Order: sequence, then structure tokens, then C-alpha cells
Amino acid sequence: MRTAEPTLSSSRRPAPSRSGRDGHLVAAIVGSSVAAFELGTAHEVFGLDRSEYASPWYRFRVISAYGSTVPVTEGDWSISTPWTLDDLDDVETVILPVWPGRAEPAPPELLDALRAVHARGGRLVSVCTGAFLLAQAGLLEGRRATTHWMYTSEFTKAYPDVDVDSDVLWVDAGDGIYTSAGTAAGIDLCLHIVRLDHGADVANKIARRMVVPPQRDGGQAQFVDAPLPPLPADDPIARTLDWVVAHLDEPMTVDDLAARAMLSPRSFARRFRSATGTTPVQWVLRQRVLHAQRLLETTDLPVDRLAERCGFGTATALRAHFRRVVGTTPTAYRRTFGADCQVVALHGDDRRHAG
Repeated sequence: MRTAEPTLSSSRRPAPSRSGRDGHLVAAIVGSSVAAFELGTAHEVFGLDRSEYASPWYRFRVISAYGSTVPVTEGDWSISTPWTLDDLDDVETVILPVWPGRAEPAPPELLDALRAVHARGGRLVSVCTGAFLLAQAGLLEGRRATTHWMYTSEFTKAYPDVDVDSDVLWVDAGDGIYTSAGTAAGIDLCLHIVRLDHGADVANKIARRMVVPPQRDGGQAQFVDAPLPPLPADDPIARTLDWVVAHLDEPMTVDDLAARAMLSPRSFARRFRSATGTTPVQWVLRQRVLHAQRLLETTDLPVDRLAERCGFGTATALRAHFRRVVGTTPTAYRRTFGADCQVVALHGDDRRHAG
């Protein structure tokens, strides 16, 4: 075993606290072969030094479940790593970037290791068919999860006790378990993890660095930054989206927005969902919550004034919507991600310091 490294607590559940200057330890586990894109995504987000945005940044390692040399799926090259399952004890977030041999039994020692990570409060994050491995370990039973749409029927037949949702990009099942759909959805989930640990502003900076949307809406309560879709500048929906973002402090209804787009409310709602993947009401709400996150991170505005700036009107309304979308109070979020704060765990509502 290598020397254990300091740890950082997860934002959703208690975990060992971090000490010293070392960052949160993330490990990607690969099997008999590895998907280059999915592994590369995990490395791009967690393995490159981004300490210019948040320090300490993550530490990253690739752990092989079978041997030191792992062939790339459908490629004529391979990767090598010195890390084995014996080096999983101090890992705080485990990424499963696709799992080959979905129907084949995984090594018992690997399944035991994943259960141990979960039991000690670590995070488990699957991309695409990585969900099959979590299910085989018994960690998805009774939980909501997703995987690549091509494998949904196979997954449902193999694991009928898992609530599979094939219509979403990723799922936060709670209790430190996250699953995502295929390929690019893994980017969205990795950015969500960064948002949990370092806040919306840092996650957005990483997304800009990667030249990807800050966050595609996964369809469930989350730290979100719904993207502006790449529509022509003269498209009525695009114009309306631009106007909304610039006027979040103003009252607005669907009828108001439809009139601004010069469309009937019904046509507007249909075209809006086609462009954004959600309803006008939900999109505006999440833009307001996102704006609140940014202001909490970068200003010391009191909550009632911040509520006005974001279009919620009252601090009570802001707290209610913020908790539903983000999972914590504005005050707790500011303590965690404010400009003068260090990254700490969010342990739900702190009623002694309610936002």
C-alpha cells in the first residue's frame, strides 16, 4: 500500500475531512479494456491542474482491476498504470468510465471495494455502462439510475429492482451515488461533481476551458446552469432567452415571453421545449437560481436584496426555490462557496444559520 493521502468530505454526505494542502482524491477504475473518451473526460476534469481556479485541486489516478496494461476498446493501443485495487482505500470519489463485459461477473474483490468506498462515505460515479458494475455490487437496488439508452432494456432485465430512467442525462440518486448516460453525458456529470465541491463559478470556468456548455439539464434537482442553445441570433426563442438572462429581476409570465417572441403561448411553449429541453417556467427558475448562486459566491448582498436581484421578490421565495434546486440554504451555500470561504461539506439545512 502507498501512504494514505488526506481526504475531503463529500458535499452530500459525511466523509473524512480534508487536511493539509492535498486535494480530493479521484480514481477512475478500468476493467479488461478501457473506453478512451470516457476515461479522457474524467482526466480532463479531475486530472489536469486547475488550481488557478480552486486550490487545492483534485488528485487523480487510474486504477486497473485486472492488470497494469489495459487495451483501449476497439483500438490498437493500450494504457498502463501502476495503481491496483489495493490503492483504493484512500480514494474519495470513484469514476467508472464504462464497464466492459456488462453481463459477466466482475471480480469479487472489486465489488467488495466499491461497497467499502460507499460504506465509508465516498462517492461513486458511473458513465454509460459503468452503471452495470454499480448494480452488480448491489448499490443501485431501489435507487433511480440511468445508463446509455442502447442498454436500458438489458439493464432493466438484469436488474429489475433498479428504477432506470432512460430519458435523462444523469441522475443524482443521493447518498453519494451518481450515474450518467453515454459519452458526453459524462462531461455533464463530472462538471456537476465540480459544482458540488467548488461552486458554480469554478465549474463554469472549467466548462469554458473545455469549450462545452456549463451544464446540460439532467432533468432532476441539481446544481444547474442550463445552457443557451446554439440558435441563430434572429431566432425568436434565442432572442427571448437573451432577454430573460438580462432581465431576471423583472416579473415575467409565459404569456409575456410568448408575446415578446411574437408567438402564441402554445407555439412558444412547444418551440421553447424543443430548443432547451424543458419548460419556460423551469428554465427561468433555474436561471434565477443560478444567478443567485453566482451572487452568493461573489457578493455580500443580504438575502432579501439578493432575492430581488434574482426575480424571486422575497427572501422566503428564494429560500424555497434555492433549497429545492440546490439542496441547501442560500446562507449555507455562501458559507461553502463564498469568496472568502474555504470548501467545506454541505450537510443539509443548518437551521441555526438559516438562509
